[in-house]
Amino acid sequence: MSISVATWNINSVRLRLPMVQDFLSDHQPDVLCLQEIKCQNDQFPTKAFEESGYTYQAVNGQKSYHGVAIVSRIPLEDHHAREFCQMGDARHISGVVDAPSGKTRIHNFYIPAGGDEADPVKNPKFKHKLDFLNELQDWFDHQDFDNGHVIVGDFNIAPHENDVWSHKQLLKVVSHTPIETEFLDALQARRNWVDVVRKHIPHEEKLFSWWSYRSKDWSASNKGRRLDHIWSTPDVAEHSTETIVLRDARGWTEKPSDHVPIISRFG
Repeated sequence: MSISVATWNINSVRLRLPMVQDFLSDHQPDVLCLQEIKCQNDQFPTKAFEESGYTYQAVNGQKSYHGVAIVSRIPLEDHHAREFCQMGDARHISGVVDAPSGKTRIHNFYIPAGGDEADPVKNPKFKHKLDFLNELQDWFDHQDFDNGHVIVGDFNIAPHENDVWSHKQLLKVVSHTPIETEFLDALQARRNWVDVVRKHIPHEEKLFSWWSYRSKDWSASNKGRRLDHIWSTPDVAEHSTETIVLRDARGWTEKPSDHVPIISRFG
């Protein structure tokens, strides 16, 4: 058997539903994890996904902001949502699927962006981001995350120098500051998470999944960052066979998401 898992910050699932449906029709991932759905649970387009064959759904929505969801065409069981930092934000949802390595829990995260200034004293949004990462680290340390887990989503951190268009120019820009990249590297190392994307696309290659709306010609300037990630425990990573980043999705419509989908296959 094999399964494919996709992650995509869609930046409003209702606004971009036709684009998501086209993606599902063309690429047919078994599981799609969405971030920033920007709707409450009862506003989620459940029926539209069912009509596309994605009858198994786990949604953790929020009015106007944030929100995450998993839609699947294979059984998705034992849904769980965790709140971080006692903020009331919908930033996590998980469910269990059958994978080549056995029962596997897929966690879908939307980590806070952190605002514009990388100073937790002056910028409450950046403090929230660091607090979120600290709580995530504590959770990983005190729960069984040794086997059977995949974590995906918009981490809002581009950790490697080839995950950004200019390492030197972005060292003081939130998402690539040393405090963030070192934290994410440490978080990965503490539980031996495997960066499944970079398993197949080496660090020597520039790789982005996000391009700002502020760029007039995103493709020509190519000032991107790799903010979206797929990690897994080593037992799951052994079955990882392929990862693709759909760069062209940034230009699929006149009003696309600023993120593009990433798909990893396990088999």
